[in-house]
Amino acid sequence: MQEKISKSAKKREHLALQVLGEQLIGLPEAQLRDMPLDDELLDAIVLASEIKSHSALRRQRQLIGKLMRHVDPEAVRVALESLAKDSRRSRLSFKKAEEWRDKIVDGGQSSLQVFFALTGQTNQDLISLVNDLGRAKTENQRRTVRRNIYRQVHGDLNSKVHNTTS
Repeated sequence: MQEKISKSAKKREHLALQVLGEQLIGLPEAQLRDMPLDDELLDAIVLASEIKSHSALRRQRQLIGKLMRHVDPEAVRVALESLAKDSRRSRLSFKKAEEWRDKIVDGGQSSLQVFFALTGQTNQDLISLVNDLGRAKTENQRRTVRRNIYRQVHGDLNSKVHNTTS
């Protein structure tokens, strides 16, 4: 004989599914397509991100919660956690590249040598950019060169990460 689930326990479960579904609202459609969602739920989530009316959005969230009953909530949680990890990793990568850009701009060639030792490669474009930074006359030119140094550093750090994980 099955144990009877209380009405309040069912309601808590449905609210938890609705909250999980609400976390999906606002994600880019490309990321949603990679998740284990059926087409009806996917369409409801995409529609919810377009709704402006508060009461209509509330009803749509309830519908999403109802449709969430037909998918594996644990698989959706795992997919959301994976997205969060990727986002954290991206922010850390951005921050590390900014730090190295600042070290290279402040330290010049000596910092470049340390950076090249870290990445295990010499980047001639980065060397040229550091030289260009010394020749930049206006603040606008310096800003442009700093931005290009960041792009090179970010690319080198990412290629180092991909080479070590492959």
